[in-house]
Amino acid sequence: REQEVVPVARLAGVRREQFLRDVYPRRKPVVLEGMELGNCTTKWTVDYLSQAEGSKEVKIHVSAAPQMDFLSKNFVYRTLPFDVFVRRAAEVKHKEYFLSEDEKYYLRSVGEDARKDIADIRKQFPILAEDVQIPEYFVKEQFFSSVFRISSAGLQLWTHYDVMDNFLIQVTGRKRVVLYSPQDAPYLYLSGTKSEVLDVDNPDLEKYPRFVKAKRYQCFLEAGDVLFIPALWFHNVISEEFGVALNVFWKHLPAESYDKSDTYGNKDPTAASRALQILDRALKTLEELPEEYRDFYARRMVLRIQEKAYRSDYG
Repeated sequence: REQEVVPVARLAGVRREQFLRDVYPRRKPVVLEGMELGNCTTKWTVDYLSQAEGSKEVKIHVSAAPQMDFLSKNFVYRTLPFDVFVRRAAEVKHKEYFLSEDEKYYLRSVGEDARKDIADIRKQFPILAEDVQIPEYFVKEQFFSSVFRISSAGLQLWTHYDVMDNFLIQVTGRKRVVLYSPQDAPYLYLSGTKSEVLDVDNPDLEKYPRFVKAKRYQCFLEAGDVLFIPALWFHNVISEEFGVALNVFWKHLPAESYDKSDTYGNKDPTAASRALQILDRALKTLEELPEEYRDFYARRMVLRIQEKAYRSDYG
């Protein structure tokens, strides 16, 4: 059995009003083509990137395996001058390396203080920021972060969800993105915000038998494409070529709904965190009962959650 595959819809020349009226309320991923992004899509060659931001140091992920796993942490963090990093990330085989000659590199920009400051390309990469026109399809006050990313060819990032809406702007290179709806969370073997299923193309179905039930949405992003990823949609990103991208996150919920200490846009809303803590306490309380009773009352709790909190239109 294989997963059902649904191609992500592609729309060309969508203006802000049309996006907000016709696309946004549907809460489904969509690829927007032909958007005005500035001259970054043609200007950002390896040579230009290297000299534009010079030798300032950047912290990067380095992995000997092409599938980077945030749960097992199969990568190391290293620091390189930006110009050296860009050239290395663009190579297939490395003369100089940390782990192996075909290691993969990944930069996810962070704020000056990664624990407190939010990624903003205008602050961390001001020269490159001048080349980009970010599609402002949201109110300025909703803006959360703009995350600059560079990936080696062949790098695959773990499946995860974010709690904010975002645009994945593919500036150069080609990516394949696999997405799963929030309603398919029961089939994704979650550990926090991340799925344990690393290889979505060849999953271990003995270990993850329910995974085939998840409906797989898929798209290919070329330079200049923008993928709208609604909050809570799981996504797995494969860089088919060396490429540069920019994520723009914005707050879809009222500002007070979010955790104030969240610098990455991936901490659950405060009400959700509280609810999960209460649930953990309830499950701990159930342990006071014999197994037969525990099973019975756990099933009653599940039924009550479904009845009170599930959406009726999800089926």
